[in-house]
Amino acid sequence: MPLRLADLLVGASRSAVIVDDLTRTQIVQYAGASGDYNPLHSDEIFATQVAGYPTIFAHGMLTMGMAGHMLTDYVGAGRLITFGGRFKAQVWPGDRLTATATVQELVVDEQVVSLAVVVHNQDVREVFAGYATARVDP
Repeated sequence: MPLRLADLLVGASRSAVIVDDLTRTQIVQYAGASGDYNPLHSDEIFATQVAGYPTIFAHGMLTMGMAGHMLTDYVGAGRLITFGGRFKAQVWPGDRLTATATVQELVVDEQVVSLAVVVHNQDVREVFAGYATARVDP
């Protein structure tokens, strides 16, 4: 069922778990799909002994992509106009991520909703903060 402008209120939000237990396999699969083979995301020895991280970590765009999937589930396929944001913290193997989209503004005459988008890990640490706009039905 399409998202309707008449059903939205400024301040209303929708949350969803976008990954329950991020695996190293998912991180490596994303590297292959994106072509981003930075060893920080797949080489344990490089990440720990050369770069000084506790382990490998996910690509920021993997987190953003999962948040984007939640958004299109919410607003409908093909309805996003803009989507962007900032990566705020590393996402590690084993993390559970929850994305929340909050209505910031309703542009009635254009049938557009503006959303704030945040992703938190299981420790309620913000790992991504962004924005989106989408077309909605009247």
